[in-house]
Amino acid sequence: MTPLFDMVQKWFVTLPHCAALGLEFAGLEGDKATFRVDYRPELVGNGCKGIVHGGVITSLIDTTSALSVFAKLEAAEAMATLDLRIDYLKAATPHQAIYCTAECYKLARQIAFTRAVCHHGDPNDPIAHGIATFMRATSTNPFGQGAV
Repeated sequence: MTPLFDMVQKWFVTLPHCAALGLEFAGLEGDKATFRVDYRPELVGNGCKGIVHGGVITSLIDTTSALSVFAKLEAAEAMATLDLRIDYLKAATPHQAIYCTAECYKLARQIAFTRAVCHHGDPNDPIAHGIATFMRATSTNPFGQGAV
């Protein structure tokens, strides 16, 4: 884990939205980052069945995907989510933690491309898959350094 990645993963969990959801860093394997969120009643979207709201999974995928980009970077830079697509494959099981593992599979000059999977501990039994693109605030960014 690079000092940059270590700093960023610690910063991400302090962001108000991430802190409210209770995101926790769960590890880095190669360049695949993992966050987890523990089940809490206040995160439930379907009160009758106790199923976590899909927005929690959306935030988990977006945040973990962004973190995975930092595993490829040499210096900190701002970025913004350009596109995020999620396939919800099944409902999360009530009372179980949800993990998201993401990787940046292509880091281009202005865009980073990521893929992610949410699961309860076994990535081969996914809750959701996500793909995302992020605009990088590099010096070649037409919007200027730090504009995003």
